[in-house]
Amino acid sequence: MVPRIIISGGGTGGHIFPAISIADALKREMPDCELLFVGAKGRMEMERVPAAGYEIVGLPVAGFQRRITWKNVTFFFKLAASMFQARKVVRHFKPNVVVGVGGYASGPVLRAAAAAGIPTVIQEQNSFPGVTNKILAKKAAAICVAYHGMERFFPAQKIILTGNPVRSNLLDTVNRTEAYAHFNLNPDYKTILVVGGSLGAGSINRGMIECIGMLKDEPIQVIWQTGKFYFYKLQAELAVMYLSNVHAMPFIQRMDLAYAVADVVVSRAGAGTISELALLGKASVLVPSPNVSEDHQTKNAMALVDAGAAVLVKDADAFEKLLPAAVELLGDSHRIEMLQQNIKQFARPNADADIAHEVMRLLK
Repeated sequence: MVPRIIISGGGTGGHIFPAISIADALKREMPDCELLFVGAKGRMEMERVPAAGYEIVGLPVAGFQRRITWKNVTFFFKLAASMFQARKVVRHFKPNVVVGVGGYASGPVLRAAAAAGIPTVIQEQNSFPGVTNKILAKKAAAICVAYHGMERFFPAQKIILTGNPVRSNLLDTVNRTEAYAHFNLNPDYKTILVVGGSLGAGSINRGMIECIGMLKDEPIQVIWQTGKFYFYKLQAELAVMYLSNVHAMPFIQRMDLAYAVADVVVSRAGAGTISELALLGKASVLVPSPNVSEDHQTKNAMALVDAGAAVLVKDADAFEKLLPAAVELLGDSHRIEMLQQNIKQFARPNADADIAHEVMRLLK
């Protein structure tokens, strides 16, 4: 029998990259297995997953907005249509196991699979799960988590501590000379890497542009992923400042090279990003997004801060404090070394393989 597995979810890089890593691990372990991704139409997984070599089906599902908006009028119609299509996909593909990585599409697909008696695996990335995964956990066969203490939210007998999978190329050996050349950087300068997630982050961008003038004539350089939505406005503002040491771009394709040269990383506190920082042992300034369910990014960040493994700047303070905090950290080599060592305790380099093995256990 050829194993057939659905991987569902997406919406942001924090869900998509782990999903692809799990798929890659399954292919390494079972080259003959058949994989199908299910995502949300119009979201970035519809491009990223095919680019990684996998087939994907899109559902019309969208998120429910916590503020009053006309978009919520269509939410229930899209959800009903997505449930119908999810049942259809499950019925036609006939998966043996379904894996949910979070994101809009994950809920309908895991519900449809559970209703059909198919084993489901939840990959919970955060230290504080959302409502959907708490509900789905009741019928899940296994729940793969990245943090200790998750029995507060899930049945203890279903929990497997695996960590979060990260992009498979991040641990490849990188030629630093190539990395500096790729971004047109000065090897003698210290480097701040700024990433607001795959879609960018408005408050991080505003915090950077507000204080970026302080870097003029300083031996400090910045690699800055702005997100495509913010890029052109920020590019115009930077153009009149003549800062040759600031390199802004909408999206960083070679994150392996960017991480390789980064002395300090400024980032949101998404679970995927934190897993990457831990795996690579990077000193970081985290700015948790306030616009996520259950404020889970603050809880992710505080798990590191409490362990002396990261610096936290509140989103509301980013406008004034973000870049100064990063520059201050950059000048404190002893603190950087402490953060680098402490964050490594959160690293789980075999997360993708451990989750693949759990799927294989269910197949048997």
